[in-house]
Amino acid sequence: MPKMKVIKSIYIDAAPEKIYPIINNLSNWEQWSPWVIAEPTAQLNVAKDGKYHEWDGEIIGVGNLKIQEEVENESVSMALTFLKPWKSRAITRFTLEKKGKGTEVIWTMDSSLPFFLFWMKKQMEIFVGMDYDRGLTMLKDLVETGSSNSTLTFKGVKSFYATKYIGIKSQCTSSNLGQSMEKDFTQLMGFIREKAGENAHGNPFSIYHEFDVTEGKVIYSACHPITEIPAEIPENFYTGELPKMKVYTVSHTGPYRHIGNAWSTAMMHQRAKKFKAAKKIPPMEVMLNSPKDTPEKELIAEILFAVK
Repeated sequence: MPKMKVIKSIYIDAAPEKIYPIINNLSNWEQWSPWVIAEPTAQLNVAKDGKYHEWDGEIIGVGNLKIQEEVENESVSMALTFLKPWKSRAITRFTLEKKGKGTEVIWTMDSSLPFFLFWMKKQMEIFVGMDYDRGLTMLKDLVETGSSNSTLTFKGVKSFYATKYIGIKSQCTSSNLGQSMEKDFTQLMGFIREKAGENAHGNPFSIYHEFDVTEGKVIYSACHPITEIPAEIPENFYTGELPKMKVYTVSHTGPYRHIGNAWSTAMMHQRAKKFKAAKKIPPMEVMLNSPKDTPEKELIAEILFAVK
């Protein structure tokens, strides 16, 4: 069976003594789990001593987690068993390493895939790694601020009206996405304010034409709705129109660093057949308020998938 290994880490501005009790008591995991946030209505059961946890959900599947070994304020090792959507076992481990005034938290997983999924090994390691990154980021916020600072609202299917837009189409790596989008939206919003303010309406949004997690390649457009297309636009701009359609919507409230929770949840819902995506229309991300004048905990973004 194909072996899998995932290693992720994050620096948390707190001593190991503050982090360890959150990790080694599984009743605390609901506050920062990268999976529970996708299905808060899933059936969760935790042993009174916090050393055993089992779950049963439509989205996150069925499985259990049992703490096997602990070294106080240093490490926690666990046995992870998945029963659905397929059977598999893994060993996961948290290691806490003192770094200056804070702690580096290292989360690892050793597992294997069913033989018939051998071709998915690299992709699965990336997907699990992304889940671990999301979980560690929420854990960091929980320890440092007292809250994971990430809330999802499942809005289901709603109407999206035909929209003209002006945009900038770019290609970048997934690691450079934030910087690239900031540059494009700064240029786009500057043009909107100077040349098209009266014709601009609605909220800025992104169209994700391609997001290849395996190769780390992203092709996207930074866009703004507009009623009338200006007579002249910069050479690197383009115009387009989205049709009237139905979209499946997941809304995220909190710092933008947690937006991956909404994207991952929408894709989990798609795999669980909560909706059937219209593949000819790429998914979108709409910012409902501005990061420049909104406290980060109050930022709201919606992830939209066109549905058939």
